[in-house]
Formats: sequence, structure tokens, C-alpha cells
Amino acid sequence: MTAPAFRRYIGIDYSGAKTPDSGLTGIRVYMADRNSLPKEILPPPGPSRYWTRRGLAWWLAERLMENVPSIAGIDHGFSFPGRYFQDQQLNPDWPSFLDDFHRHWPTDAEHTTVQCIRDGVTGNGEARSGSARWRRIAEERAGAKSVFHFDVPGSVAKSTHAGLPWLLFLRQRLGERVRFWPFDGWEVPKGFSVLAEVYPSLWRNAFPLKNSTPDQQDAYAAAAWLQRGDLHGTLHPALSPSLSPEESRIAGIEGWILGVP
Repeated sequence: MTAPAFRRYIGIDYSGAKTPDSGLTGIRVYMADRNSLPKEILPPPGPSRYWTRRGLAWWLAERLMENVPSIAGIDHGFSFPGRYFQDQQLNPDWPSFLDDFHRHWPTDAEHTTVQCIRDGVTGNGEARSGSARWRRIAEERAGAKSVFHFDVPGSVAKSTHAGLPWLLFLRQRLGERVRFWPFDGWEVPKGFSVLAEVYPSLWRNAFPLKNSTPDQQDAYAAAAWLQRGDLHGTLHPALSPSLSPEESRIAGIEGWILGVP
């Protein structure tokens, strides 16, 4: 069995509601190490009882700067379907995509919501939009909704559009300290930390948490699955799914959902 690659496991249930500085009950964070079950991590003392997207990004940057190999799973899309790149005539390059998206969807700006960009109040979201019919390969296999499918239950569209600028922030701040999977390669070098997209619906029933909200349950399940997979040897093959060369090429642009075969 493969030796554990990480010493810390972080599951994050995300939310695209309100502004980046709004405290949101929908953002939940659970963290475990090799020896303890996941525990909820509350935000530092401040004006809000709940995490903000900005506060979470800074906290995550601090954790991933530490010399503790960690893997963090976040439940929003890390990229868009290949059809989007074709339609917008964009280079199939993920770092360039993050920069281009941020210029049109500055959802990390103060007092800015996803909805106000959708409504044309700020930004230029209309120039970088897509169809709810477009899905990434991993979404099709997982039965997940499109990252452009807004305003329906179970949608990740709003959280994705709110979260992508914070991936850019983390990438700029952390540099080569962290691997953004799978864009930086499917294989993770020893000692590195990883940020990956997860879909807690795949695991929530396997890791029940008593007296929890749905958001707490999802964050807990993500952390517990990462921990169990690393300790039991199933995480390593999940980080290197069996894909055809063409699927692997496309996933290097669209991203992949960890745990989807």
C-alpha cells in the first residue's frame, strides 16, 4: 500500500452568496490530520461569526504556506467546459483562463456580488458567459450540474463564479508551494500540498455527521474522504484517474473532480 502523502486534510463547503466580505453560513471548513477525525474550523474572531470568502482565502493561504503537506478539497468548479474556450476563442491554458475570467468577473471586489455582474452593474460578465447545456467531462460522469446552470437547487454556478478569483489569489500568493490539481500535473511530488475540486455529494452518505447542517455535512465528508483515502491507499489512484490521452488533455483545461472515475 502506498504510504500517506499528506499530513493534513481540509474539506471546504463553499458559497457564492452575497459579497466576498459577507459572513456566510454556507461556508464550512473541516480539517483532520492522520490521527484525528475532521473537526470544524471556525473563522478567527472578528465582526462575523461565519467565514467570508476573503477571510477563507487568507486562512487557506496561511495554512498552505506552512511546512505541512496538505490536501484541500473545495466544492466549486475550478475551470469551464472546453466548449467555453472554443466559443470565446481563448487559449486552452488554465492560468490564462483565470486571469481573463477575473478581468470580466471581479467577484473578489468589495461590495460585489455574482448577481450584480450578471445584471451588468459592474464587470463584463456578458462577454464571458456560457450555456447551462455545456458540461465538463467530469460533471457528466459525476451527474453534476453545469458551472453555468444558475438559479436551480444544487447548482455550483454561483459558487464557481465567486470562487475562481480566489483561486487566482491563492496561485499568485503561493507560487510553486501548492499544486493546483490537475492543472499542474496529475502526479503530486512528495512534500507538496494540493488544492483540488471535490463533489461532496459522492461521499456524504458514507460519512454521516450527527446534528449537522447540510453544509457542515459536506465539508466534513470531503475532509473525511481525503483522510481515509490517503491513509488507506485509495487517494493516490484517485489523483491519477484512468483516462484516455484525449480525455486527459481535455481535463488539463477543464479540470477534474477528485474521486470521479
